[in-house]
Amino acid sequence: MSRILLAEDEARISSFVEKGLRAAGFTTVVAATGPDALEHALSGGFDLLVLDIGLPGFDGFEVLRRLRAARVELPVIVLSARTSADDTLASLERGANDYMPKPFRFDELLARIRLRMADATRGVEPVLAVDGLQLDLHSRRAIVRGREVELSAREFALAEEFLRNPDRVLSREQLLSRVWGYDFDPGSNIVDVYVGYLRSKLGSEHIETVRGMGYRLR
Repeated sequence: MSRILLAEDEARISSFVEKGLRAAGFTTVVAATGPDALEHALSGGFDLLVLDIGLPGFDGFEVLRRLRAARVELPVIVLSARTSADDTLASLERGANDYMPKPFRFDELLARIRLRMADATRGVEPVLAVDGLQLDLHSRRAIVRGREVELSAREFALAEEFLRNPDRVLSREQLLSRVWGYDFDPGSNIVDVYVGYLRSKLGSEHIETVRGMGYRLR
């Protein structure tokens, strides 16, 4: 049975999530402080960590930093009321695999947990490569036809989504949820802006606009 570590100091939220995870067949352990969360995460006894940022002792950012500094590859989903773009980016840059804002829907959290655990079970490829484009997921380096290009953390995450889904149309809603970690705002053009950044760095011929549907890596 898979074991989930839930680092959350709000008893109401931890009880709600723990109950749902146990109903879904997971074994769960709750840690209410940063030091406790880190100690459990370093033990090697868990398959995934659901991590709040606002923990007492030291915060979730520090848990992530120390976890990755110890070269622990435990999948981490950040679940936080801190929903600014800076906080989302800081979580991803420190090694989180996903980010969900509070308030949240449990069924979506459960789906993301299962997805991240499936990724870990089958092994995440250290290098993704499609038609002259390469992303090294360990060193976070991007190579275009033998030439290294510099990508921001968010550009890298967006490029990774495209390279994991070549020839598949990805909607703006899908990209916003997977890369930015919050629900789609019909008035937002942030996906289009970042696709533009990627085209300028990777080559405009690689990312195709599919009218009315989204984008596709050719």
